[in-house]
Amino acid sequence: MITRMGTRISFRPATSFLRQWRTFSISYRRLADKPPGSPAAPSTDSKQTPGPPPGPVGSGDDGLAQGPLAHAPRSYGKKLTEFTPTPLARPIGMNYPPSAGENTGTDNRTLKERHADFTNYDKHLKRREYLKNKISRPYFRDWRNLQFHEGKTFLSPPRPFRADLSLYFPNLHGRTIANGPAAKAADTTPILEGRASVVSVFSGMWAETQARSFTAPDQSPALHEAVRASGGRAQLVQVNVEEDMLKAWLIRLFMGSLRRRVGREGWDKYFIVRRGISDEIRESIGLLNAKVGYTYLVDHQCRIRWAGSGTAEPEERLGLVKGVQRILSEMDKEGVGEHFVLKPVAKKGG
Repeated sequence: MITRMGTRISFRPATSFLRQWRTFSISYRRLADKPPGSPAAPSTDSKQTPGPPPGPVGSGDDGLAQGPLAHAPRSYGKKLTEFTPTPLARPIGMNYPPSAGENTGTDNRTLKERHADFTNYDKHLKRREYLKNKISRPYFRDWRNLQFHEGKTFLSPPRPFRADLSLYFPNLHGRTIANGPAAKAADTTPILEGRASVVSVFSGMWAETQARSFTAPDQSPALHEAVRASGGRAQLVQVNVEEDMLKAWLIRLFMGSLRRRVGREGWDKYFIVRRGISDEIRESIGLLNAKVGYTYLVDHQCRIRWAGSGTAEPEERLGLVKGVQRILSEMDKEGVGEHFVLKPVAKKGG
């Protein structure tokens, strides 16, 4: 009797383990065995990497480190031991104009579309490559990159980029600190259109202090004088990117003190963004370090004409003021009034 019980006790776990092993083996083979006519899975020796996943997934790291900031430090990729920022030689930004409602960070696919993407083998490989790149990123890399000139990613260009060569500032979706139901879901594009805008993007007090070195009244009084003299055609916009749920909740908790510090005239121009800033957006506009503040000069057509990062240098503050004045003069020549309204032009002749 004792021998039989001992045999049963030792036999059942072995049987259970064998069933689990068979189940795992069958599910893995089904994923690997592709139907006839489909492209073969890439081998581990191949140097080609899958392209970016569709929709809200994002893209991998290999195809992003390109453009005028290809050698700047990032939160992923090769660790740099030394780095010296250089002025932007080419425009940065998105290749297409922004629209309200983009980059909300929500997945609007139907259940049928999600099921089709979930069972698509090629998209599965892209998704797996994306998750692998995300997991392999060092957590403290952004903090370590602050050793390079306090995190300054690039120097501002000596003069604004030409309008016909400039690229676009993306639409960012979040909420403003203004009162009312419309403030709970707001986009940056309607605010930026038709005006010369100095946009500060930051996350945390350190980054906000760096961004304020470009725009604070005591740091750049000439900028505030140019904005005041523009008659509402120039403005200051702040974008507080806080992807952490707890920190975003703390901002909501102290919303009253934040409103008093910003001032009523800036409530609808202070955005709190939690989702929607993908790796593609960060690479396109040079937002490469989440612990650093960035400043952008965006014209009335949402094009990035000038950009700065980190703590401002005296010549960078002067360049920002000149850039605002140049955009205002271009708006006068184009007959653009407030909110992108064309001024009526008198007809020539009879």
